[in-house]
Amino acid sequence: MSQIRSRAHTHGFNPDAPFGDQYGPVLMGPFAPVMEETVLDDLEIEGEIPQDLNGVYLRNGPNVRFEPQGRYHPFDGDGMIHSAHFHNGKVVYRNRWVRTSALIEEEKAGKATHWGIRETLKGRDDKRLKDAANTDVIGHGGVALASWYMSGDAYMLDPITLETIGKAPFTSGMGGGFSAHSKVDEETGELMFFDYWNEPPYMSYGVVNADGEVINHVPVQLPGPRLPHDMAISKNYSILHDLPLFHNEEALAHGRHKLEFHPDVPTRFGVIPRYGDSASIRWFEFSPCFLYHTVNAWEEGDEVVMVACRFMPAQTASGDIDAERTARNVAELKMSSRLWRWRMNMKTGEAKEGPIDDHYNVEFPSFCAQRIGTKTRYAYVVDHNPEMLHWMGIRKFDTDTGELLGAYSDGHKQSWYSEPWFAPADGGVEEDDGYVVVFRWDQANREQQLQVFDARDISQGPVARIKMPVRVPAGFHACWINEDQIQTAER
Repeated sequence: MSQIRSRAHTHGFNPDAPFGDQYGPVLMGPFAPVMEETVLDDLEIEGEIPQDLNGVYLRNGPNVRFEPQGRYHPFDGDGMIHSAHFHNGKVVYRNRWVRTSALIEEEKAGKATHWGIRETLKGRDDKRLKDAANTDVIGHGGVALASWYMSGDAYMLDPITLETIGKAPFTSGMGGGFSAHSKVDEETGELMFFDYWNEPPYMSYGVVNADGEVINHVPVQLPGPRLPHDMAISKNYSILHDLPLFHNEEALAHGRHKLEFHPDVPTRFGVIPRYGDSASIRWFEFSPCFLYHTVNAWEEGDEVVMVACRFMPAQTASGDIDAERTARNVAELKMSSRLWRWRMNMKTGEAKEGPIDDHYNVEFPSFCAQRIGTKTRYAYVVDHNPEMLHWMGIRKFDTDTGELLGAYSDGHKQSWYSEPWFAPADGGVEEDDGYVVVFRWDQANREQQLQVFDARDISQGPVARIKMPVRVPAGFHACWINEDQIQTAER
């Protein structure tokens, strides 16, 4: 039976702008938070949900619970997980706030007691920044983990009910944090993570086994405080990022968040053996850029290969890097990203890089995560609006050749897609034997759908459209957890 748990709304409540229009478009329309936790299991379906699609699609994102203090940025909202649990040709939708320590405190107070990144910086006591666990969600050890981009606590969730179990125990070491984005080797069950902060050595790297025990955690010395966002793993190595976008020193000293891009500083990737110590890190230098999200990495002979979405620096009229505009674009999530490949030779120290495709603006990638750390061909990405956090469609690329293998959008600029995630079919053999699952909001017609595509040919459109009476606001990252992985959870 479908169930909706709701809170009473005040007179004049507008679901398209629950806090009015004083915060601008980032809390209105497709970005407006939903104020209800919902369970729906009797939904209208156009097409048919495949019988061999069994597991749960989870998507995290900001969903502010109380009216913000000060200026609002999309990174500030309280984490909310939206899920679609597929089983035997049926689906159940749920959404639920991640019950972080900060949210529990604010619920007791009945108002916001923290501030956002436009007003403060991590570490201040007078204007505390909220660890919102609103950025990423992954599966590890039978549970889901919600994490925060600025490195904080990882919150364990039941992947079916979305109930918050508590804080993961592996964020209590040096630095005291766990950043999005960590990586899980689905063959060994190990989780690789990094942490970063504003005092020496500025970063750490760790490995958690399938039982949730930290089996390696080492300091990583950087030249100064940095703002890494992602990492990658191969079967024997992890790749850490030192990027030329970091804090303005004066703003940092005053507890404020201001970004600077340094075109004279190279991008560096540190390759460390999975169980290596600090001295075993090998650094490789590349052209300066920022990098939000990786696709995958693997080894080819002596080379470690990484594929990711390279944030292309803005340029001046003369073709030089426009450092100020690049930093502003990153801060405002105005992305111009290209699929890119980096090669790092562990024997000779040679570093190579180049575009896989230099035409499409794509980001928020997924792939067959069962093959993480081994060579993969296919990436499923969003068609990114360069002016805002708006994903207008989805695409499939061959990362060997750069060929666009498929694209789909309903209404294009009127459609708002979530991060598409590859879900392997039961018994699938080939890399793309499976489905792509995604939420899609139609702003023009005010219609929410959950869409399922055949991953082998997304251009044909969804094989199933699940119509939903509730909206899924624009958000961040997603994952897929197979049914057999869910069953290992201690619930």
